[in-house]
Order: sequence, then C-alpha cells, then structure tokens
Amino acid sequence: MNFDLTEEQQMIVDQAAKFVANESPVERFRRLRETEQGWEPGMWAKMAEQGWLAIAVPEEQGGFGGSFLDMALILEQLGRGLVAEPIIASAVLAGGILSDIGTEAQREAFLTPMIEGGTSLAFAYAETQSRYEPSDCKTTARKSGDGYTLDGEKVWVLNGHAADQIIVVARTGGSQFDDEGLSLFVVDGDAAGLERVRVNQMDGQRSAILRFDGVSVGADRLLGREGEARATIELAIDRGAAAACAEGFGCAQELFERTVAYLKEREQFGVPIGSFQALQHKVVDMYAELELLRSALILSSVQVDLDDEETRKAEISAAKLQLTDSGWFIQENAIQLFGGIGVTDEQDEGLFFKRLRCLQGLFGDGDWHVDRFQSLKGFDAVD
Repeated sequence: MNFDLTEEQQMIVDQAAKFVANESPVERFRRLRETEQGWEPGMWAKMAEQGWLAIAVPEEQGGFGGSFLDMALILEQLGRGLVAEPIIASAVLAGGILSDIGTEAQREAFLTPMIEGGTSLAFAYAETQSRYEPSDCKTTARKSGDGYTLDGEKVWVLNGHAADQIIVVARTGGSQFDDEGLSLFVVDGDAAGLERVRVNQMDGQRSAILRFDGVSVGADRLLGREGEARATIELAIDRGAAAACAEGFGCAQELFERTVAYLKEREQFGVPIGSFQALQHKVVDMYAELELLRSALILSSVQVDLDDEETRKAEISAAKLQLTDSGWFIQENAIQLFGGIGVTDEQDEGLFFKRLRCLQGLFGDGDWHVDRFQSLKGFDAVD
C-alpha cells in the first residue's frame, strides 16, 4: 500500500501544523487546563474557518467532502500541540452520526451550526457498568405523549460539560445487553431534568457525567429508526477509536522529536548524551515503534470510509492496540531518557505522557480491542 500523502493532503498537514504553532502551542493548553470549560469558543470558531469541522462532511450537507484520513491528518497535528477544543466529540462522533442518519431538518438544526463553529456537540454512550460494550445500556427512553422521556446516567462524556446538544444512546426496547432496542436522541445541553457534572481528567482536559431524570424530548429528536441504532453506534465508536489513534500518534511523534532534541543538547562527561551508543539504540527502537504506529493509523483511517465492516473493525482494533503498545514504549523510554525531570509538571513531556494515557483508554483499551479482534470472522488462533 502507498502511504505517501497526496499534494492536497500535504497542504492540510502544513496548514494544520502552522495553525497549531501560531495559534495553539502547548503553553496555551497550560492556561486552558486551569479554566472551567477547558477550551475556547473563539478558537473553535477559528478552527471552523479553517474548514476542519466540515472536512469529512459530504458536500451536499454543507461540508467539503473529504475523507476520514484528511481528518486524521488534522488530529495528528492537534495532538502535537495538545489542542483541547472538542473536535473528536463534536465533528468526529456526534457530527458523524448526524451526517449518517440525521434528516435534512436535523442536520440543518444541529450539524450546520456546529461545522460553522457556532455550537459544539457531544456523544453520550458509556455507562458505569458498560466497560466499552455499546449494547450494555440501562438508560431508557419511554414514549410519552408525542415524544420520549429519558432516565439514566452516562459517564466520561467528552465535551458533555459544555456541549450545546448531546446525542444520547437510550434503550427503547429489549433488556440491558440486547443489540436490538437501542435508539439515539438529540438532547439540549440545558434541558430540564439534565444534570451535568464536570470531570477533570488526568490529562487536564474535561469530560462529564450526565444524569437524566425525566428529560423530555420530542419525536423530532429521534435520530434514525427507533431501536435500530446499534450499527450507527459501533461506527461512531470506531471513528472515535481511529481519531484517538491519530491524535495519539501526534503526541507520540512530538515526544519522540523532543527526546531526540534533548539528547543532542544534554551533556554528560563533556559530550552530548546522544553520542552514547546505548541511548542511540533506545532511540532507534522508539523510531521503529513510531513507524509501526504511523502505518497502523493510516490503514485504519482508510478503512473508516469503506463498507467492509469486518475489515474496518479489524484494522481499527489493530491500530488501537498499536497505540497502546507502541505508545507506551515511546512514553516510557522518553521519560527514562529525560530522567526525573520528565515527569515534572514544568516539563511539557509529562503533559504528552498523560494525554497519551487517556487516548489509549478511549473507545476501548488494548485488551478490549484484542478481544474484539479475536471475535471477528476469519480469525484463527494458533495453539
């Protein structure tokens, strides 16, 4: 497979890299992690002006008709600057769902304002007991008059604390673990009966716990067919996993390059420590793992746009496992080569370490993706 970027894709990378360097370096993240929201609407509007929020939206829906790989290239650069704006939560997860199954009226009401940078979105699917399993859902949506009433709780909702609208997975039929009976609803962030508890994550970014106590929505807030949302939810989670790999690769690449630069600058016994052969061997191993992660990321990003569900799941699970294994290898060696200062808050390297750890657990950790990979058709374990 040819992994070379097209001329247009290279332009996307260059544009995003320049934007991050000029508009959102790591110093900006240090300031944002002390704020309540954790990101800035003004910067969100600037990202919309760049066309990033609409890049993977079809042209007939007001987007640019690009590929998921185009989005992944942007996320890679955002990862290198620890950009905190909710592009995965809004554009990848919720925006993708609205683009896939939303009616024209729903896209006009919720998708268009988001890609224009005026609003942000969230996708609430995980629950305390679900542990990455999308069908494990206790949140219910009961028919009530001309609409529905939602009750339940969702956890670790990315941008759930600030989103203008939240796409919520709720059960309209079946029992807790059934694949059938899952539905998707658009809930306003200020809806009566919705409690939003902001959560400060380990990496300094924000998520939320959402509690629904008799939240009423109209029938026009149902996305797609009632009780038939399982496939849409799985696709959204796979997009999220691929997006996490893209941002994680950006973090890992930044860690690697910062480590190499440090080895060239830090002196011991009158010479740069990068001249020591033992340390050079570690750097070579880090580079090899980085290239493995790059290859897995590109292949999984390409599969997101294709119709072969089994292959999509296999490649995305493989990439997520690669993010876990290669990412951890790069992380631990970067910290070791920096020494004790690498884990101090004053050093940016510790911030990338924490962000990578969070990305490795989003949308399925390594163990969960190994189990899913083994469950796919055609997998033949060797004794």
